[in-house]
Amino acid sequence: MTLTVWVDGWQIQCCGESFAPGDVVSWTLLEVDPEDYADVVGSERAAEIDFCEEHHGRQEGRAPTSVEVVSIVEVHCRYGVSPGATDKANRPVPGTVVLVPVEEADGWAKARPGVSFAGYLVTARRAADGPEGAAARGR
Repeated sequence: MTLTVWVDGWQIQCCGESFAPGDVVSWTLLEVDPEDYADVVGSERAAEIDFCEEHHGRQEGRAPTSVEVVSIVEVHCRYGVSPGATDKANRPVPGTVVLVPVEEADGWAKARPGVSFAGYLVTARRAADGPEGAAARGR
């Protein structure tokens, strides 16, 4: 059985480690409301998201889970101020998603015209062995 994990680009840029299909990683997985990602990835893809990977404070009391990475898709979208917004904060613009399958995630995606890198959709499966499997493969 596979699961889909959202990985924020900024989390990897800050202090994450790169990963690729076949790697076994140890992540703290938090259950999510898929609708929270609908503006970024579209409603159909958002419905597939089971968890987000978190390592910046919201994971207290949660044990890491070992998962094997099956596939990785970069997510890019346009950001802008929502019409009528009073806070003038940039938010994902619905319907602007660009999905790019990749062979490695390091947090630094190649720039795409008209959109900004947001994060990754990672297909994974729970792993029997721990992250040392990834280290043994040189990651």
